Amino acid sequence: MRRLFLAVILLASVLQACAGTLTRDALIARFPAPLMVGEKDAALPVWPIFKKDMTSTVLVAYVFESIDFAPVPGFSGVPMNLLVGLDPNGVFTDVQVLSHHEPVFLDGLGEAPMHKFVSQYQGLSLKQNIKITTEKNGGASREGSNVYIDGVSKATASVRIINQSALSAALKVARKKLGFAEGRDPDLIARIKPDLYEAMTPQSLRQRGLITPVLMRNSEMEKAFADSAGAGLDALALARPEEAFVDMDVSYVSVPTIGRNLLGEAGWAKLKDRLDPGDHAIMIVSRGRYGVAGPDFIRSAVPDRLALKQGTLPIEIRDLDLDVGLPGEPGLSPDALKIFRIISQSGLDPAQPLEFYLHVTRSKGIIFPEKISRDVRFTLKLPAQFYVAAEADNKSWHSIWQQRWWEVALLLAALALLTCALVLQKKITANAAAFSWFRRGFLVFTAGFIGWYAQGQLSIVNLTSVLQALMAGRSLEFVMYDPMSITLWGFVLVSLFVWGRGTFCGWLCPFGALQEFTGKLGQAMKLPQLRIRAALDARLKLLKYAVLAAIILSAFFSAELTDKLIEIEPFKTAITLNFIRSWPYVAFAAGLLLASMFVYKFFCRYLCPLGAGLAVLGRIRLLDWLPRRKECGTPCQTCRYSCEYKAIRPSGAIQYEECFQCLDCVVIHENESLCAPLIMEKKRPRVIPIEVLH
Repeated sequence: MRRLFLAVILLASVLQACAGTLTRDALIARFPAPLMVGEKDAALPVWPIFKKDMTSTVLVAYVFESIDFAPVPGFSGVPMNLLVGLDPNGVFTDVQVLSHHEPVFLDGLGEAPMHKFVSQYQGLSLKQNIKITTEKNGGASREGSNVYIDGVSKATASVRIINQSALSAALKVARKKLGFAEGRDPDLIARIKPDLYEAMTPQSLRQRGLITPVLMRNSEMEKAFADSAGAGLDALALARPEEAFVDMDVSYVSVPTIGRNLLGEAGWAKLKDRLDPGDHAIMIVSRGRYGVAGPDFIRSAVPDRLALKQGTLPIEIRDLDLDVGLPGEPGLSPDALKIFRIISQSGLDPAQPLEFYLHVTRSKGIIFPEKISRDVRFTLKLPAQFYVAAEADNKSWHSIWQQRWWEVALLLAALALLTCALVLQKKITANAAAFSWFRRGFLVFTAGFIGWYAQGQLSIVNLTSVLQALMAGRSLEFVMYDPMSITLWGFVLVSLFVWGRGTFCGWLCPFGALQEFTGKLGQAMKLPQLRIRAALDARLKLLKYAVLAAIILSAFFSAELTDKLIEIEPFKTAITLNFIRSWPYVAFAAGLLLASMFVYKFFCRYLCPLGAGLAVLGRIRLLDWLPRRKECGTPCQTCRYSCEYKAIRPSGAIQYEECFQCLDCVVIHENESLCAPLIMEKKRPRVIPIEVLH
């Protein structure tokens, strides 16, 4: 019964985290008169917002919660929930944060920078490529295909998750309600170069492949209908087999080099005036018997005879009903020259070929005629010089890895150096002074680069967020938003199997490095070093396992409680926020560093939940890799008394779950002036064999 009760609580919390919570009454409070909140859509969890305009009621926007469409987990493993407003043209009317569990914005930077960030979406369009930059662009233009919004320093990954949540949810609504292209993101398509123009003749355009000719003779059309009921029904085709049935020129007339040269400046101006930003236009000039405009063609409508696809994506084309002509061919009839518009929301990618299908239908019979259809297929491909290729998906984690490649490369180089040092421990510790400087330098790198600069401090939050995401059945893709952390975790997980917990805690933890520096400073200042009795030390070391258990259990029941418990880690205060935080958190972090001046690495040894988790996982290590002698423990206790972590038992055995891999014991083990067995061996008189004397 107890297990069932716990399962019900867990299921309820998961469902609550994955579904929208706003009611119509709550929305009415947010959107007061003269706005009106309509009834919730029966098919999608969206609410229409209306406004009275004289005697009519106008749709102003659709509002919805991002968690209903794109529950992207944040760094706590729980998705943030945004209220998004989208007008009928795909323009954001508003974006607000309804709920979140982002550690950096909870009692860290505070929520003000997050609210300021989401306020930048108002007035931006899904037709634009919205990019996040760390530089201030408050005065930058918000027009055009590429727009930039200011990120939040020290919260780069979190705002990218917010961005993905807002845009992914908005795109799903736009595809269902506004006719945006199914399955294609406007951010991930190429863009026509609007300022590229080269004066060319129609003949040059043909030679360069900018005008695509389509020719099918009567005989070929007749062959297409062979072996069907439509064979032999076209008398003219049978009588004049070599004449053209379809003879068309197809061109991407919205490309300046093509449109201006074919239509002339006046025609080009008319065309531009009829196209919205991101729209495309295709011109088809028909000279054969069969064109795109048949006797039933309706101006400004979707043509019955012509269909367009790109890959598996059907794309709607509509007649522009544009009164233009070709200066070089003044005698063309209006039905012979047609320009079709493709709206930006269709998702057409100018970098990909366009596949056209011209339907040809024959009828057999009079009263109930049988319809037989065949397609004339042709492809239009725009040369690469006329468009800008799609950029990396700036909403997801791919671009942040590209931007931070050099940081990851430097980290990998440092990890390679550390691996070599640990493998060659005897050589690197042979000179105690040189090793001491090497360790100090590496810890400066850990605190300065990994911690403060690259924000690569690992945390128990990384574990609880993965746990909560797995319980809710959500993707773990969110971990990829932090290249430094995921790279470090990869190395740490491997090192756990080889060396145990100490590789991270002793070398790669930025706050651990700060504690080591303050501890050494306390010793240099001759501050009293508290020597905790072995029995009490062993009990205190169990505290961190209790803290770990409390945090892990809270992750099953309450994200809010987890957010509070993980504050026992001072990492966010000291490393992520550089001590710029409310005074209780700063006092706690500073107090731990101060305690380390009297009790060496106090927090790491007794309270750190991440260290406890790594210690548990580190028990599966493959090697007892620190060198020992038979005299270690009996009778020699030099290493044990020198170990500031109390990680060596009286027997001389290493307690690896408490070992920080500082290698001080290896320095002693390899030094003839420090290791008692080596000193005794050196002092022992040499016994010269009698044979040698003779």
